[in-house]
Amino acid sequence: MKFLSPQNFNDYELLDCGDFQKLERFGNYITIRPEPQAVWDPRWTMNEWEQKAHVKFIPQSSAAGIWKKLKTMPDQWQIKYGINSEAGKPAVIKFRLGLTSFKHVGIFPEQSTNWDYIFNSIHKMKTDAPRVLNLFAYTGGASLAAKAAGADITHLDSIKQVVSWANENMELSGLDNIRWVVEDAMKFVKREQKRGKKYHGIILDPPAYGHGPNGESWKLEEQINEMMKSVATLLDEEEYFIILNTYSLGFSSLIIENLFQDSICGKEIAKAEIGELFLAATSGNKLPLGVFGRYRNF
Repeated sequence: MKFLSPQNFNDYELLDCGDFQKLERFGNYITIRPEPQAVWDPRWTMNEWEQKAHVKFIPQSSAAGIWKKLKTMPDQWQIKYGINSEAGKPAVIKFRLGLTSFKHVGIFPEQSTNWDYIFNSIHKMKTDAPRVLNLFAYTGGASLAAKAAGADITHLDSIKQVVSWANENMELSGLDNIRWVVEDAMKFVKREQKRGKKYHGIILDPPAYGHGPNGESWKLEEQINEMMKSVATLLDEEEYFIILNTYSLGFSSLIIENLFQDSICGKEIAKAEIGELFLAATSGNKLPLGVFGRYRNF
């Protein structure tokens, strides 16, 4: 089992976490946000947190809240990430961040280890402009990494505003020609099956719960098995990679291993990377942020 944490992400830093909160630096600005995984005590005092922070998220319901500014800062700003390339071909992707009513700022920094994997996997492929599908794609970090490596990328999310945000990030990164799809992920995958479509890379980062644009329901535990069996039929026979992330309290890495063995790699399960993503705080503690599986057949 692997434990992966971002490397050389200069514009991001987890400073401390605990008491169901996290103190983070995004570029020049420091935020305090809720974090359900941080069940322990923080290493620093809350007074130290608030002295450092520019803004704090105040929940007002289970799904929304407001930001309280402790220091002057903009509502939107930018950060960048330099992909850790194994091929000597560096790439920088950029993100527009913002203070949203649902506590997010527009990036999941722990996913940067997967952006590196995507970028380097594409550079190792024999196929020119490999076709890559990014499902539950949010603001597009994985899509940007794939495009920067030369992929023909399809980016799908069920929320139109989030897809528009991803398009902003593409333009900030100096990239173009990402194919945008606003649709329910399961419906899209089923239709691609019927069309006989094939992809050289598939990325899945599903939420625990969600809804499609027409009210379609998504529940990770109930639908991930069907989803994995379906996406398996979309993988190119010659060469491919696949990544699955799950951020859900109590979701075991053994679940990921079983899904990969049954649907993706069979007897070659030992070649799959199964593990946990985490962020290492400057204060010394470690924040778990979901389990992952990834596999490539080349």
